[in-house]
Amino acid sequence: MLSGSRTVFANYLIGLREGLEAALVVSILVAYLVKVDRRDRLPVVSAGVAVAVAVSVAFGALLTYTSTSLLSDFKSQEIFGGTMSVIAVVFVTWMVFWMRRTARGMRAELDGRLSSALRVGGFAVALTAFLAVAREGLETALFFWSAVQAAGTTTAPVTGFSLGIATAVVLAYLLYRRSVKLNLARFFTWTGAGLIVIAAGVLAYAVHDLQEGGVIGGLNTLAFDVSAQVPPDSWYATLLKGVFNFTPQTTVVQAVAWVAYVGPVMALFFLTGRGRPAVPNRPAPAGSGGGQGV
Repeated sequence: MLSGSRTVFANYLIGLREGLEAALVVSILVAYLVKVDRRDRLPVVSAGVAVAVAVSVAFGALLTYTSTSLLSDFKSQEIFGGTMSVIAVVFVTWMVFWMRRTARGMRAELDGRLSSALRVGGFAVALTAFLAVAREGLETALFFWSAVQAAGTTTAPVTGFSLGIATAVVLAYLLYRRSVKLNLARFFTWTGAGLIVIAAGVLAYAVHDLQEGGVIGGLNTLAFDVSAQVPPDSWYATLLKGVFNFTPQTTVVQAVAWVAYVGPVMALFFLTGRGRPAVPNRPAPAGSGGGQGV
């Protein structure tokens, strides 16, 4: 139970961060419809969000099916898993920086899109909601799938991810109703930093997969082997693997990839956000005619 809780924590962070982003997008759309007195379009927005969630879940299922059923030999599975994990790291890195750069104008952008969609009709409104949520959902599905592959188990990651999503939905609702106050700028800064560390671990795992698939050499050249000091079946080894994807036997290429990613990306992440908030403190309340938002 102790070892599983470490994997739960890392995936809880993924679910919380990604889920809150998507939930805040939905709250912006809902707040705008309430503000312009178009509550009749709320079911249409709900339909678009539901389809986006379904597509994201189907995408995750497709990744799992492809890796376990369509690829019969070990090397093909490793190459597929490693490639998808690299793509996941790229998308998550882009998402973290995109959120830091554009979140301040997200409300105005979404309001403008929804205003135009309302003039076109119900399908355009549903499509706006679908596109806004699907982008987050597909990225999340890919990154979550990669995190599950890195963890080597399903139960703990699914539990952590589900709890994170549930917390995000509740938190977004409370923010929308102004029942709680949360410094979203600080929240997205530190959870973004946490995702960068998790992404670095996924990248190291992807490199190992590609080494086992024969795409990258150096599989037998270890940077270090601390198996004696950190037994793979110990609780602290599982802690390190669940949070940082650390393995007692790490190849030189894995270690170089981890350092080469986390160092520059983390530095750039904090430097680009210096001197300006990433997002305002809370979304507009239900029924307001204006106010702050994401």
